[in-house]
Amino acid sequence: MSVIAAQTVALDGAVGHLIDVQADVSPGQVGTTLVGRPDAALSESRDRCRMAIINSGFSWPATKRVTVLLSPADLPKRGTHFDLAIALAILAAANGGATDADAAAATAEEVAEARGRAQRFLDALPHTVVLGELTLAGGLRSVPGVLPMVLAASAKGVRSVVVPEPQVREAQMVPDMSVLGARSLTQVVAHLRGDEMPDAPPVAEMSGSRLLAWRGQERLEEVDLADLRGLGEAKYAVEVAATGGHAILLSGSKGAGKTSLAERIPGLLPDLVPDEALELTALHSLAGALEPQDGLVVRPPYSAPHHDASKASIVGGGSGQVRPGEISRAHAGVLFLDEWPLFRADIIDALRQPLESGEVTIARREESVTLPARTLLVLACNPCPCGEFSAVPGANRCTCRPQALRDYRARTSGPIADRIDITRHIGPLRPHEHDPFAPVETTAEVRARVHAARVRQHERYADYGWRLNAHVPGPVLRDRWPLVPRAQRLVDDALYAGRLSSRGAVRVQRVAWTVADMLAVRRGEDVVPDRDEVDVALRLRAGDPLLGRTIARAVS
Repeated sequence: MSVIAAQTVALDGAVGHLIDVQADVSPGQVGTTLVGRPDAALSESRDRCRMAIINSGFSWPATKRVTVLLSPADLPKRGTHFDLAIALAILAAANGGATDADAAAATAEEVAEARGRAQRFLDALPHTVVLGELTLAGGLRSVPGVLPMVLAASAKGVRSVVVPEPQVREAQMVPDMSVLGARSLTQVVAHLRGDEMPDAPPVAEMSGSRLLAWRGQERLEEVDLADLRGLGEAKYAVEVAATGGHAILLSGSKGAGKTSLAERIPGLLPDLVPDEALELTALHSLAGALEPQDGLVVRPPYSAPHHDASKASIVGGGSGQVRPGEISRAHAGVLFLDEWPLFRADIIDALRQPLESGEVTIARREESVTLPARTLLVLACNPCPCGEFSAVPGANRCTCRPQALRDYRARTSGPIADRIDITRHIGPLRPHEHDPFAPVETTAEVRARVHAARVRQHERYADYGWRLNAHVPGPVLRDRWPLVPRAQRLVDDALYAGRLSSRGAVRVQRVAWTVADMLAVRRGEDVVPDRDEVDVALRLRAGDPLLGRTIARAVS
């Protein structure tokens, strides 16, 4: 048999494409040719596959010309996970699915049985997606991106997949998929032929190790909103942001509690719904951050990159295959940029697209990759470079030069600031807020309210595919869920007075719906945004104090 195809998957960002790996073994100049736009790592698979086939006890067509086509040929191919498909396609093309043991068949019954096993191999190969990097000994090593690749195969109707044994749990996250975890090339061949699986030693996986213990995400479970005394308006603003998915800016002098509040926001978010969990886990797999023992990511992630981080690490990119950045790895969770005026200007500008669309597009040469980036953005900054500025009489200890202060404040305004829904200025604690016996709410209590309000939003937008108020496009919000006339007049007055942009008016309406949803949860009845809810939204956006009367009605 001349041409046989095996199936695997090529990743274009988070999008997977089924690839036919076609092999032809025919007379000609001896050598192995790999065509179909392979990258350097994939081009080296010719040598890996040749040695893996030989060391696994199979015959290599040493006197023939081997041509391997990765089809479609115009799609760039990257990565070492093509190895297994290339080796199987060559074995099928060279031997017609037969092994050396089949050649030893003597009786007619043995010959017929050998032909049947070979035919089963040829029949199963085109209908099974195979993934894995081969070692020279024929072992099967784990590869990044298994989950998005299996998801892509499932979307194309494939129901059988072979992956390296440590990644079986990851592949089994995809519903209705038959998954085989294999340790070696010989085990995969035996499976496709219907033979008994031979034993194979586990392949030593290369994994990084840290010099110091780091608990990372687990540390967030130890912090609680009840730990923070006072900060009533800031806590309310954070709850609004968590409920509706709104971007929030926290400003205040150093030590005011900005970072403490930001670290507690992930705890206010409910568990991810199944679709979100699968999408986020696929992104972590694509980034190579999913360990074999990890399961489905069900808790919203939290990312707080340093202000000296590169654009590629935050937005996504890198050399070779595009990798998700922190903004995508925090999808459906929280991205916290502390001291955000210190981040490079191109990084701040790159946040515009995800804040508007919930996606980030990375374009390089002939490649354009779009990744999900629907994160709750939390920004924090000091009022001045030294962090000592205060508007309280007698409390201002700022030593910044006027020009430095102007430059710093210029970086905290502009197009990004207009995309921030909520602004809170955190000042020093007031005397009555030091009362250790004052009632405080725990993170669990607030999370229950956030979850209930999010359920209301999900039900309202169930027919449209959105989950939160922050996701609803402005024109649709105005047409299908408009404000009552007296509430709309408040927004129009601010718009005509120049205190709001057109974009800001839409975002105020979104926040007003969130305030109404929170109030409905507390009252146990439907509430639509009215003047008071819009007034709260306007004050939240401008960073104005929430008057006692206004916030009392909002949380009553």
